[in-house]
Formats: sequence, C-alpha cells, structure tokens
Amino acid sequence: MIAQTMVQPSSWVETGIKIQRVRNLYLFKFTDALQVRLNELSERQKEVSLNQDEQAELSGLLELDRIFTLLNARIIAES
Repeated sequence: MIAQTMVQPSSWVETGIKIQRVRNLYLFKFTDALQVRLNELSERQKEVSLNQDEQAELSGLLELDRIFTLLNARIIAES
C-alpha cells in the first residue's frame, strides 16, 4: 500500500456537509460550495497537475464522497 497525504474528511463536518431530504429519506450531501470545489479540483486534475495541497484536498474530498456513498446506500437499503 502506498501512503497518501490527504486533508482529513472530518475537517469539513461543520461547514461542508448537509443532510438533505430526498424522497422521504435524509441523505448526506456536500454543501453547494464544497461540491463546486470538488468539481473544480477534479476538472483541474484532468487538465494540469495539482499542487501538493490541492491533491491532498481532492483526496480528502473523494474519501468523504466514498463514505457518503456507503452511508447513503445503507440508509436507502434499510428504508
């Protein structure tokens, strides 16, 4: 396994996460601002190399996105 530097996903708990009602279920989502940032970093990565700080931020956001996907899938499955 290769060690990778990333911004801790927990750093966005207070400012970057919302719980949104979707078809009578409450799911974890990024705030609009954090979703825009994720999209920007993802697009920039395709075009040019990200600097080390940006890569760490993108890695943390992608990890948080994976966590949300798993949590939301469980919420949906148990409803």
